[in-house]
Amino acid sequence: MSSIKKLENSTKEKNRVEAGTLYLVATPIGNLGDLSERAVKVLSEVDFIAAEDTRNSMRLLTHLGISKPMVSYFEHNKRERGEQIAERLERGESCALITDAGTPAISDPGEDMVALCAARDIPVTSIPGPVASITALTLSGLPTGRFTFEGFLSVNKAERRGHLGELATERRTMLFHEAPHKLRATLKDLCDTFGKDRRIAICRELTKLNEEILRLTLAEAVDHYNETEPRGEYVLVVEGASEASAPTAFWESMDIPTHVAHYMAGGMSKMDAIKQAAKDRGVPKNEVYQQMI
Repeated sequence: MSSIKKLENSTKEKNRVEAGTLYLVATPIGNLGDLSERAVKVLSEVDFIAAEDTRNSMRLLTHLGISKPMVSYFEHNKRERGEQIAERLERGESCALITDAGTPAISDPGEDMVALCAARDIPVTSIPGPVASITALTLSGLPTGRFTFEGFLSVNKAERRGHLGELATERRTMLFHEAPHKLRATLKDLCDTFGKDRRIAICRELTKLNEEILRLTLAEAVDHYNETEPRGEYVLVVEGASEASAPTAFWESMDIPTHVAHYMAGGMSKMDAIKQAAKDRGVPKNEVYQQMI
């Protein structure tokens, strides 16, 4: 059998919708033309679709001329609804899991659904497609050989700064998602933690009509958005620290009580502040607790 024929047969096998299988179907992050032929086929043939927001997904399915039973699956119902989806899969139904945009299970409750299926030996397969963070990385002009995906930073100021403090000496390129209403605060915290000269690519509205890629220093990014109203969804691609210029962690000059007080001033409870300080220092929390009393 020729290699081309083998590939054709393999493709047919991969395209077949199997009973009792969960399909992770990547959907467009902006441009509907990015939806793959295989994704359309799977969405057309599964028994039902689990969607982050059924209203948003209905618009996509209507555009494609697909009509399928739908259930919602999102952060606040994932435990109960996940069990229900798993039971249907165990009865032999097939399900496509989709998010509002991009690939399910990346910074998304879909990871819990995959873990549940893995625990029950339910087959899971992925229909690859758009991923906002990787798209941004390729456009950033920053090193792509090694990178770390950090997702959304916490809305809690102390937790956000603690997270960034842990990354202060990170050598890999860092990827963050951010919403427009949090962008200014996040850029300031990035600048304060990593230094004003660290490079960043700010990627907005990827694949959409108003796609914009800004390649700046962190100080320039702060200044730009002090003058410009943030709009749309953002991926931030931040240069990793160089060996020579890697900053020390913000807490290294602090004693333990000052370190804990720093987090408490940001709104953490005393016990949470102790836990975070212990995590920063890589020591047991009891050691920090003893210092506090």
